[in-house]
Amino acid sequence: MAESLQAFVDTVVANTAGLPSPETLAAWSPDLSGVMDLHIEADGRWIHEGREIQREGLVRLFASILRREDDGNYYLVTPAEKWQISVERHALQGIDCVLEQGPEGPTWSVLLNTGGRCRLTPAALNTAQDDPAPWVSLPNGLSAQISRAAWYRLVEAASVIGDRVCIQSDGQMIDLGAST
Repeated sequence: MAESLQAFVDTVVANTAGLPSPETLAAWSPDLSGVMDLHIEADGRWIHEGREIQREGLVRLFASILRREDDGNYYLVTPAEKWQISVERHALQGIDCVLEQGPEGPTWSVLLNTGGRCRLTPAALNTAQDDPAPWVSLPNGLSAQISRAAWYRLVEAASVIGDRVCIQSDGQMIDLGAST
């Protein structure tokens, strides 16, 4: 691991007590420390100084301190530092969709490539026709592209209502798109 990346990891460990909640991350406001040579590819790979980060734990750590700000840029943020990085398409990947029993009935969640999950709601799901793949909105301005296999799992469980394909989740009807 390059010295600059190791120094940043050391700062994260020293300044955080475990992984921050989305609310805690949103509240941190350090000055910009600089631009880090870290890029998230469209397929979800994290590339630092031209080499893929192989350590899953390191990717999860970075994902937990990643946010997208109003300027459209992505930043790794700690209480003491803020480093700009680049993201090709979506910061995270939705690798599976699972159905669980919730208080309002069946609830669909999207499992993320970083180990987290996002409850599927009509507001979170984006299936715009001008976008090549469906994605979900996440806290702190992030988004996750839903993999083809995960999307097919949703579609397979869906019902056709009129000319729309829909699923029921957490007491809400979620429109997946046109049936034709």
